[in-house]
Amino acid sequence: MKLFSFTSKDIGIDLGTANTLVTLKGKGIVLKEPSVVAIDKRNGEILATGYEAKEMIGRTPDQIKAVRPLKDGVIADFTATKLMLKNLVSKVCDRYNAGRPRVVVGVPSGITEVEERAVEESVLAAGAKEVYLIEEPMAAAIGAKLDVVEPTGNIIVDIGGGTTEVAVISLGGIVVSNSLRIAGDELDSDIVDYVKKEFGLVIGETTAEEIKKEIGCAAPLMTEMSMEVKGRDANNGLPRNIIVTSSQIEEAIRYSINEIIEIIKQTLEKTPPELASDIVEKGIVLAGGGALIKNLDKLIAQKTEMPVYIADNPLDCVVNGTEKTIEDLENLKTILINARKRR
Repeated sequence: MKLFSFTSKDIGIDLGTANTLVTLKGKGIVLKEPSVVAIDKRNGEILATGYEAKEMIGRTPDQIKAVRPLKDGVIADFTATKLMLKNLVSKVCDRYNAGRPRVVVGVPSGITEVEERAVEESVLAAGAKEVYLIEEPMAAAIGAKLDVVEPTGNIIVDIGGGTTEVAVISLGGIVVSNSLRIAGDELDSDIVDYVKKEFGLVIGETTAEEIKKEIGCAAPLMTEMSMEVKGRDANNGLPRNIIVTSSQIEEAIRYSINEIIEIIKQTLEKTPPELASDIVEKGIVLAGGGALIKNLDKLIAQKTEMPVYIADNPLDCVVNGTEKTIEDLENLKTILINARKRR
């Protein structure tokens, strides 16, 4: 018996702490913007979302607030999230004449029922006809082209903006999982703190993110990298420039990187022996923006003594997984959180 059927206008959403990605069945990724919304506090109206709103962070007058409505992978500001989703989904629906689409949304594993309802209500308020939720590690594994429905073990490590999710998957379900609220945002914070402590320079999170992307590394590079950083002197408040190196950034993020590796090891320790043998053969797959940190795969391989692979297009794994779920729903419907509850 069919549970439900999707049309060509169905949408998949990766509702991420750092970025929100939207995919349309048959079209691929049609929208990718930072998860930021700018709101006029006087009337509650939305002024901007995505890249435009991100540019406003730290630069707005009192009557305007530019916020990231998701924190640690879950909704922290319901009103801002609803406004952001309504704006982004409306863009897609208007551009592609999608009407009232059915939507599959990637959410963190271990999400509470209250948080589930918050996500569902936000997406419904954005104009969706029906909303289905899939755990992000499962979506990432599907997007990374792992065979999640077979009786063999796979392990995915999804390092996003707010959370690092580690999951062992077999037979269409998550067997063992761990979630750590240390990921891309925490690494940015580490860099902000380090630069202030070591150089007496105050920088913003946007600058820290640029440093992380340009020269951030989890282990020493063959050739040292450096970049010029602009900020405000912590003592006199005047603008000042410094040069930071990749080895300094490695030191800045070392503690957080070690915490990520520790949660991977803890997950492996809890994995049933039969699945562990599969994982030893197949290796660990990294997804999410954090997977792109230089030498992170090599460091994890060294610490776990297992092969480690970076997924193709790691930033897009979750949203690609939601699209694949839409396309092959009859085989994958049991992995949807709220579809399981409706059976």
